[in-house]
Order: sequence, then C-alpha cells, then structure tokens
Amino acid sequence: MILDLANLNSVQAFAQIFLKSEPRLDILINNAGVCKDGQTTDGFDLGFQVNHLAHFLLTHLLLDRLKRCAPSRVVIVSSSGHFFGKIDFRTIHKPVEGMKKGGLSYCNSKLANILHTRKLVNRLEGTNVTCYAVHPGIVRTKIFRYFPRWVFWFLWLIQLLLRDCDAGAQTTIYCATEEGIERLSGRYFVDCRPKVPWPQARDDHMARKLWEFSESLLGLTP
Repeated sequence: MILDLANLNSVQAFAQIFLKSEPRLDILINNAGVCKDGQTTDGFDLGFQVNHLAHFLLTHLLLDRLKRCAPSRVVIVSSSGHFFGKIDFRTIHKPVEGMKKGGLSYCNSKLANILHTRKLVNRLEGTNVTCYAVHPGIVRTKIFRYFPRWVFWFLWLIQLLLRDCDAGAQTTIYCATEEGIERLSGRYFVDCRPKVPWPQARDDHMARKLWEFSESLLGLTP
C-alpha cells in the first residue's frame, strides 16, 4: 500500500484504507527515515515530518486496532544520532536549508522518536500493547543519497564499519517478535539489548510537551 509520510493526507488515506481492508494489526514498525533539508507539502520541515510527525499521526490512527488485537507491539526506529538532537519548539517543525541543517534536523527527529516512545508507553498502560525505540546501527541504505559526492567517497572508505540491511534489521525484528520483553516496554534498544539513551532522551517533561506539541500541529487537540 502506498504511504507518503511527507504528505499528511496520504497518511490519513492510508490509515482509512488499511482499517477497512485489514482486520488485524499485530505489529507496527515506524521505520521510514530521511536525512535531507526541505519542506513537505504540509509546510513542515521534511526530516521532522517524515521521521517523527507522520509516524506520530500514523500510530495515533492505528492505535485502536493495535489495542483490539493485543498483545501487539509498536517499534519506532530512532538512532544514536539523538545525542546531537535538541527540541526547540520554536523551530523544530520549520523547514531548513542546507546539508548541515538537514543533518541536525535528522538528529532532532531521532530524539523526538525516543521521546515519543517514552510518552507512548504511559498511554498504553494496561492495554497489553508495548512499544520500543531502536537504534539499528549505521546501515548501508539510501538515506545518504541526497548528500554531496564527497560524502559517498567518505562512506566508501568506512564501509567496513557499516552494516548491511539484514544486520541492521536485527534489533527491530528482536523488539517486534522476541517473547518476554514486554516488561521492557518504553525502553531504547541497541544490538538487541536495552540501553540507556542520552539524558535529553530521558526527559519526561519534554516527552509530554513534545506529545502535546505534535497533537497541536496535527490538529488532534481541541
């Protein structure tokens, strides 16, 4: 099914079609990501919307189905890049220009992924739906395709340090399928193990504010 995270109408349409055509939803993996400057059709920063805001909306629209099919799981793919992230509600949603700012936007969105997971676990209490944030490692995907040519040469030089897609998927698969990790709901996983994220990703006050901010941007609050 077609889903364009850079277009919130597409997210809405996808959810409507899915809910009408599919009776079950056992696992939701929010995996898509972009590392690029630019603006979406909705006027938001491309990285912030694709990596966080549209996933936030998609999860919201599918949450009742996940609850109905419980036990079920939500896996949100983040990154160790959240170390460089910062949540500034004055600017995080506004489009940026240039590779450097696009990279910082990516890091901001990856921090938002973990904070989303942190707040989501509170909303899911008692539902038998669990959620996990994941760092897949640095994986050889096309996420760098928008970068200048010299970046590709640099990546070629360090390609032995990069994981292929099969290896990069392992922690996501683990969190989606491993039995007995329900008690670790809300945690951040690296290499199939829970790991403590950087301090800015453990701020419950910021997680709540980001949740409310995301709802406001999407028109989900009165």
